[in-house]
Amino acid sequence: MKLYVVDWALLGLYLIFSLGVGFYFSRRASGSLSDYFVSGRGLPWWLLGTSMVATTFAADTPLAITGWIRTEGVWKNWFWWNYIFSHALVIVVFSRLWRRARVITDNELIELRYGGRPAAFLRGFKAFYFSTVFNFIVMGWVITAMTKVFEVFFGVGQIYAVSLCVGIVLVYTVFSGLWGVVITDLVQYAIALGATVVLAVVVINSDAVGGYGQFLSKISELPTEQTSMFITGPTDGGEFFSSDFFTFLVFMTVVWWSSHNADGGGYFIQRLCSAKNERHALAGTAWFALNHYVLRLWPWVLVALASVIIFPDAAGVTGGDDESVYLVMIRDFLPPGLRGLLLVSFLAAFMSTVSTHLNWGASYLVNDIYRRFVRPSATQSHYVRTARVVTMVLAVVAGVVALQIKNIGDAWIFLWAMSSGVGLVLIFRWFWWRINAWSEITALASSLLTILVLIFYTEAKGVTMELYHQILVVPVSIACWVAVTFATAPEPWEKLSEFYSRVRPPGFWSPVRKKAGISCGGEPFSSLLVNWFLIASFFFCFMTGTGKLVMGDGKIALWLLCASAFALVLIIRRRGSFFH
Repeated sequence: MKLYVVDWALLGLYLIFSLGVGFYFSRRASGSLSDYFVSGRGLPWWLLGTSMVATTFAADTPLAITGWIRTEGVWKNWFWWNYIFSHALVIVVFSRLWRRARVITDNELIELRYGGRPAAFLRGFKAFYFSTVFNFIVMGWVITAMTKVFEVFFGVGQIYAVSLCVGIVLVYTVFSGLWGVVITDLVQYAIALGATVVLAVVVINSDAVGGYGQFLSKISELPTEQTSMFITGPTDGGEFFSSDFFTFLVFMTVVWWSSHNADGGGYFIQRLCSAKNERHALAGTAWFALNHYVLRLWPWVLVALASVIIFPDAAGVTGGDDESVYLVMIRDFLPPGLRGLLLVSFLAAFMSTVSTHLNWGASYLVNDIYRRFVRPSATQSHYVRTARVVTMVLAVVAGVVALQIKNIGDAWIFLWAMSSGVGLVLIFRWFWWRINAWSEITALASSLLTILVLIFYTEAKGVTMELYHQILVVPVSIACWVAVTFATAPEPWEKLSEFYSRVRPPGFWSPVRKKAGISCGGEPFSSLLVNWFLIASFFFCFMTGTGKLVMGDGKIALWLLCASAFALVLIIRRRGSFFH
């Protein structure tokens, strides 16, 4: 692909800016681990929320979405849209609880909530597992997506592309800590959002599509299941457990509460712990959800549907790689300048995500393993220096893992399955005093063991692991950890009282309150449910209503948007109930 002087200039300016931010914030990040990993707990809502959404917008995101829409349909995106229910719960409950906990990482909460050797083991194991195995897969698929960008734009081989990607992101991440990450996230997201809107407008108004009216007419001729946001019944003639309808039901009813990030997720929690106060944590999460599910979503969908119209068969343009068709749309439809802007947007999205995962992974290894078990009495400057070295090592290993990942969408689903049984226990540990360290250990161990058994089973049978195989992880894990919870002793009353006094969680804590002599409980459970329902309804109706509107279904869009507005009015009237 030919790039012009203006394209190279945009790319160069952006790289200079990113490196400048890294060096500028290096001193502010060097004071302590709190400064390096949670920005001294001084982030305002708009900055932490934008950083959240920038982190979830990587080079892989539009590629995976395009691949799903081209091969299966718009509905497949409910694999990540379903987290709208989880994020509503984070807004209502967990955003404030994490800020009250005053921890640097979510693993640090383990020894605040649980006591003894099981808690220490769980903290160390989770820190190692999620900072390495889990984190490497995430960074690997993000780097893989960026190598596809380099291959299409420059014809660069995979190994050289991976090396270049890792080198670019390392410099400012190592020096500036979370401060540099969130500041660059702000600019990165603005560029990336603007560029995706520009691409959608240019493609739809191109001669190949013929304008918005022709676009709506042509997508109406596509198969219904490809353009529908919902699957209301079996459509592919296959068995129920291998049907699109079953997959859709799993996305809507199971995935959002069963995953490892059911109570926020590692790098989200890092942002919440960095907030100025509880109100900033709540508002930042709401700002993230608005951007994540409404503002940046539909330009991707429009471009993906336009690609189906223009290139119905990916074999002739990308050798059969449907994910890379998104890059072909950039290559073939954007003029000089705009082409460079899209390249910068991909680079920005890539850098925001990988820098977050590097900083987050280093926080686990340094705060939860090195500081906790190896050098508990070292100086803060020593820990910061160690964090910078660990960040570099993580980046190199992530580059190696990237060479093994071929399909981004498949990696997304497999990663969910690896820890899909832990979500419910992560939620319950906040609401129910009886959960103990063995509950969480069992949930994680049974999830990992079950998915490994399924991998060996499917390989022995010579079949591909399907979603109906992976979903077995959830009931097996739940049955195991519930049984272990009642078979083991609860946490000591002193530990539970200390946790309750600091965090003041809602739910079933009355025995602890009585033992601790605390007369006033947390938020009424019924009030939390009402607030969660209203928040989830607002975002659900706003997202789907906007989608129906841009895809030409004005009547249904009007009803959905009115329902969203009504939910917002009720939220505003009940705003006082969000803080007790």
